[in-house]
Amino acid sequence: MRHCNQGRLRQQIRFLQQQYLQDGNLPFSDILSSELIEQALTALQIGWVDRIYTPLVTLCVFLGQVLSADHSCQAAVARLIAHRVARKERACSARTGAYCQARQRLPEAFFSQIAGQTGQRLEDGAPSRWLWKNRRVYIFDGATVSMPDTAANQQAYPQPAHHRPGLGFPLIADRGHLFVGLWCRAGCGNVPLCRQRAK
Repeated sequence: MRHCNQGRLRQQIRFLQQQYLQDGNLPFSDILSSELIEQALTALQIGWVDRIYTPLVTLCVFLGQVLSADHSCQAAVARLIAHRVARKERACSARTGAYCQARQRLPEAFFSQIAGQTGQRLEDGAPSRWLWKNRRVYIFDGATVSMPDTAANQQAYPQPAHHRPGLGFPLIADRGHLFVGLWCRAGCGNVPLCRQRAK
């Protein structure tokens, strides 16, 4: 059984290697620079050891995982292995533990910081012909997301006041504004829903 799984993994890596040989980059590595990541880490005072799963690699692998049809950590790591082999770098371990730990080390504020900085950088580089009557047009939008009912989530995102104690899940309000010329997120923020409605 174990031999069968290894063969399947090798087959996935070969397929993904062909896919990445055409592109040659990790997802979004043309937009997410190491300079941008370093600015976010410095602003949030986050230290990091330079290994295979640097913040930039971790973020790119995570974005690829979210956007892929196969959302598994194993497939995400397999795509990274394919990328490294295509670049003539040593393949990293196919085990997912190091990737999952690296992903957990990135705090929630890091993702908001990167989204805002990336949106701003894209907006600043937008040509003037994308403006409407020489003005930037923004759309404001938001959504709510329920989260697992854990003690940590209850602490960070308490339930709305209208919920009876012990019923329901923590809710988060995700707000942002989009620059119409790019349809990219120019700013964003996450707040607990109960604090959102109070403002």
